[in-house]
Amino acid sequence: MELACLDLEGVLIPEIWIGFAEKTGIDALRATTRDIPDYDELMQQRLRLLQEHNLGLPDIQEVIATMSPMEGALDFVNWLKERFQLIILSDTFYEFSHPLMRQLNFPTLFCHRLVADDSGAIVDYKLRQKDPKRQCVIAFHGLNFRVIAAGDSYNDTTMLGEADAGILFRAPDNVIEEFPQFPAVNSYDELRQKFIEASNRELSL
Repeated sequence: MELACLDLEGVLIPEIWIGFAEKTGIDALRATTRDIPDYDELMQQRLRLLQEHNLGLPDIQEVIATMSPMEGALDFVNWLKERFQLIILSDTFYEFSHPLMRQLNFPTLFCHRLVADDSGAIVDYKLRQKDPKRQCVIAFHGLNFRVIAAGDSYNDTTMLGEADAGILFRAPDNVIEEFPQFPAVNSYDELRQKFIEASNRELSL
């Protein structure tokens, strides 16, 4: 049996923090794992900026409520679910994801949790585990699944390397240049084709 493992932001939905940065005008919040490989460094920067600007979880959730999956994402998710077991491996947070996952018909999501105080201020975050995407693929291999994975950022590359086949989707040039071992595609049609090529079964578009 084969599993399809996808990153969420940048692959199926827009980057939440970029959307929030555009809403608030805080340009430094545009940084993502495409820019800063160290996830803790990135999150500490985000938490510091939220505190400086007196912004909290309700403010971010208000922006998320206006967002939609990327064009073609739902069709791609439905295509995958007909042919693979699909699991979303993301460094987002459950407190963010629900409205967007609803629009994708709730594929299984493994991600993290935020810690907020009574006022809604985000005071910390809790990773499910260190290097969680790679660790998931290792666990799936231990269950005798074959894994095909796709992502777009630095924090996806250990997952792609651990998978039986890894694919970069709409990745920035710096990630593509640093990880030339992974094929890079920019459309869902191309991504479908890469999944077909990587599968050890007969699949069709």
